[in-house]
Amino acid sequence: QVQLVESGGGLVQAGGSLRLSCAATGHISSISRITAMGWYRQAPGNQRELVAAIFGGSRTHYADSLEGRFTISRDIAKNTAYLQMVSLKPEDTAVYYCNVRIGSIWSSNWGQGTQVTVSS
Repeated sequence: QVQLVESGGGLVQAGGSLRLSCAATGHISSISRITAMGWYRQAPGNQRELVAAIFGGSRTHYADSLEGRFTISRDIAKNTAYLQMVSLKPEDTAVYYCNVRIGSIWSSNWGQGTQVTVSS
């Protein structure tokens, strides 16, 4: 099992920026087989949705709605993924979660998430 700890959320005004971090810990047999990391978000009353994912250390995928405002990155040596968010909008308000893909399977073990609140 891999444990995930998200951090970096907070309250920010519209147009501001935040950088989220996701640290993955666990047995080396699982950590060493992480092939992708992803960020998701869930706003009240909405389903959890994929925001961005990074495969290996470089190939990335983003939700179309982000309009290029978010950037995902990964420090493989630190088992940590980051989500740099700029030009934040009130509609970005949500709890942000990360997840990992071990081998070919995305984990069912989610972290506690980090709250992002964007005020208008």
